Amino acid sequence: MSTTQDLVTALKKELKTAQMTYADLARAMGMAESSVKRMLAKGDMSLSRVDEICRALRLDFADLARRVADAQPLLREMTAEQERAVVADKKLLLVAICVLSQWTLEQITAAYRLSEAECVTCLAQLDRIGIIELRPLNRYRLKLAKTFRWRPHGPVMNYFRDHALLDYFAGGFDGSGEGLLLVHGSISRALAPIFVERLQRVAQDFAQQHQTDQKLAEKDREGYTLVLAMREWEFEAFGKLRR
Repeated sequence: MSTTQDLVTALKKELKTAQMTYADLARAMGMAESSVKRMLAKGDMSLSRVDEICRALRLDFADLARRVADAQPLLREMTAEQERAVVADKKLLLVAICVLSQWTLEQITAAYRLSEAECVTCLAQLDRIGIIELRPLNRYRLKLAKTFRWRPHGPVMNYFRDHALLDYFAGGFDGSGEGLLLVHGSISRALAPIFVERLQRVAQDFAQQHQTDQKLAEKDREGYTLVLAMREWEFEAFGKLRR
């Protein structure tokens, strides 16, 4: 959630970019320089004052608000309540997965049996939940960090464990560009996090390639799902044979 301090920080950044001093701003607003300094230091100003500063900077207030929003920390994980809201409606969950891949509204409605009105409703819900910031013309800004992941034992992952895991691994993984590797070994506990970091980099590379390839024609792209995992685990049947 944006705060007054975030707004003040953004204004100061705009002043610096415009190479405008407090004295310059004071003259433009017809105020004493000391008053301007005090106002920005305390962050105590009315909307009319913010409007005056924007006019002095030749900056539209909507642009300022957008820059404040863009500067907000990105979510690395949602709350359980947010995830429950997403998974409660299957169409909403579908659109949430699509926006994670930065699909446009047009791409979603072209690929799935969702009307434009249904898709817009879902985007508005995702905006309220905090996953995206919905913008004019049904464009949006994703509010999730590149390192974002669903809660390990949260509502979304539990849903996929119950409804998608067996379906995913039922495939043969023998098609072009497919593969399934199962590797077991004992390694240093200190090295395990390093391997997890490598897996995360692979996931980020995959996500980045998805973004890059959006410019290709539909016939030149195919939908793939990458699953990366690493955990302390032994097959239950083997565990029962341990001495």
